[in-house]
Amino acid sequence: MSAGAPLQVQDLRFRFAGQPLDLLTVPALQLTAGQSLGLRGISGAGKTTLFHCLAGISAPTAGRVLWGDTDICQLKPEALASWRREHLGLVFQDFHLIDGLTALDNVLLPAYFGYWRLPAKVTARAHELLAAVGMDAPHRLSALLSRGERQRVAFARALLLNPAIVMADEPTASLDPAHRTQLGELLVALTRSQGATLIVISHEQELLVRMDRCMTLQSGRLHEAPVYNLSPSP
Repeated sequence: MSAGAPLQVQDLRFRFAGQPLDLLTVPALQLTAGQSLGLRGISGAGKTTLFHCLAGISAPTAGRVLWGDTDICQLKPEALASWRREHLGLVFQDFHLIDGLTALDNVLLPAYFGYWRLPAKVTARAHELLAAVGMDAPHRLSALLSRGERQRVAFARALLLNPAIVMADEPTASLDPAHRTQLGELLVALTRSQGATLIVISHEQELLVRMDRCMTLQSGRLHEAPVYNLSPSP
């Protein structure tokens, strides 16, 4: 079991160059290790920007983002990239698959940074994850996969190395209702089984109610939203 990482955000602000006002203002946010958080909000509310700040992809204008004892805002680019490889599993809206590689090779990509030769157990886990997400063509080129299949491959890749933190941006948006339910359940079950901290951006109430906490991003600020009473986003 991987040990999830606690999150502490302090006085986070973000604005794009040339903007007079902050897009995001997050005075404080805390998650305990292994806790799950759902984030929702209308399109353009800044959810993906916040996602990128918490993942160390975008640098905030000010503030601190501490995962455990590490303030990722203070890491130099090389150290930050190394931290992401070691601790973070990511699922992006646009998947970031390499079309010239097979589904299996895309799942295995994170492992190639840490091994000269992949251990058999890593390849076996990749096959297991692809089977678990309903992807039965591991050797098909990613360029030939449907959008829903690409999303499932991205999901398996994020979990390959049992990361302490899993972050997913609309992980079920491209799936039909049956697979949406299956993948949502699997995401929560697998991250909980390995003790990972989970952050999910989603419009899907069925997924959000599976989170320990849910928050709404509105006008650049986070507001707690009880998971048992999620009304539609404004």
